[in-house]
Amino acid sequence: MTLFWLITGALVVLTLLPVVMALLRGGGDGRGTDLAIYRDQLAEVERDLERGLLSEDEAARTRIEVQRRMLDADRRERGVVSRLPRGTALVFGGVIALSAAAGTFALYSLLGAPGYPDLPLAERIAQADAARDRRPSQAEAEAQAAPMMPEPPELDPDFDRLLTQLRQVMDERPDDLQGYRLLARNEAAIGNFPAARAAQERLVELLGPDVTAEDLAMWGELMVLSAGGFVSSEAEAVLDRALAADPRNGRAAYYKGLALAQIGRPDQAFAIWRGLLERGPEEAPWIEPIRGQIGQVAAAAGIRYDAPAPAAPRGPTAADMEAAADMSPEDRQAMIGNMVSGLSQRLATEGGPSSDWARLIVALSVLGQTDRAQAILDEARGVFAGSQPDLDAIAAAADRAGLSE
Repeated sequence: MTLFWLITGALVVLTLLPVVMALLRGGGDGRGTDLAIYRDQLAEVERDLERGLLSEDEAARTRIEVQRRMLDADRRERGVVSRLPRGTALVFGGVIALSAAAGTFALYSLLGAPGYPDLPLAERIAQADAARDRRPSQAEAEAQAAPMMPEPPELDPDFDRLLTQLRQVMDERPDDLQGYRLLARNEAAIGNFPAARAAQERLVELLGPDVTAEDLAMWGELMVLSAGGFVSSEAEAVLDRALAADPRNGRAAYYKGLALAQIGRPDQAFAIWRGLLERGPEEAPWIEPIRGQIGQVAAAAGIRYDAPAPAAPRGPTAADMEAAADMSPEDRQAMIGNMVSGLSQRLATEGGPSSDWARLIVALSVLGQTDRAQAILDEARGVFAGSQPDLDAIAAAADRAGLSE
């Protein structure tokens, strides 16, 4: 560390030395050198004339030209500023040197990394590869995370009874695809991620070649959640399988970026997460986690980045619902009806995120169209069957609308 600052200080001094020396020399009168040259030329003309190398006319013309140059040089040099007094030059040079040195060290302290050893790119990549190889296994990661997991929530007695029955049924029916899908979803909903991961793993095994990218991505996510947010080698391999099946799978891409950030490749993590942010949709469950982490990842990668502002939600919002509550029944029905009509048509033709389906379910219940809201709820559950966060959003909307599970 001391050697670094000594070398840096020496380089600053060597860089500033010519500037200070120039100030100390100043402009000077500068005439001595040029006039001495021209005097030598005049003397040379006389010697050439005596030796017969020049005629009288040639010597006269040469004298006139040299004398003209001497007058021009004298006029030029008279316009040069005289040298500063030595004391003033020393003070001025010292101020410049100190200002330049202080500015250099301040800029390095802000943008550099004092005390941090040089780390070439090849070595960084090698360290990242070594960190990837040294990662704990999935089983080790889950064992390490187990003490830090929150206490299981107190379940509704009816739900607890049904979940217990489901577990017992799956012990008796080890090849039930839909049963394992339902078990994984419900275990994840209560925070029992290791059990959910095991159920999803069995589901993927049963699906075989028919497994989808979303099934694999969900398995990878449950592996990460079971390990307390750590991406093991086994989890990353599952995520890679999901991305191979569907490179645009946002869930798998998010956790792949997390894996890269954890092993020391923030540059690659940033590239993945920036693409997800720009692609959206805004309501995707991985958008908010990315917004919370991408700034640190960009800084670690040496990249200046401002995340794009969240897009405004489409369809009726909670604010719209509150505004409707203050209207007359007729106006409220008309306003909600218009919004519901546009949202329903868009979801039917274009599809949309789970938040839009949730808004439609709540809006239909406000209009009193309970049967239609129930139908949309059932359809939404089928659309988002493989995504637990989306199903949670749909379930919350169903509770608000007072619909049955």
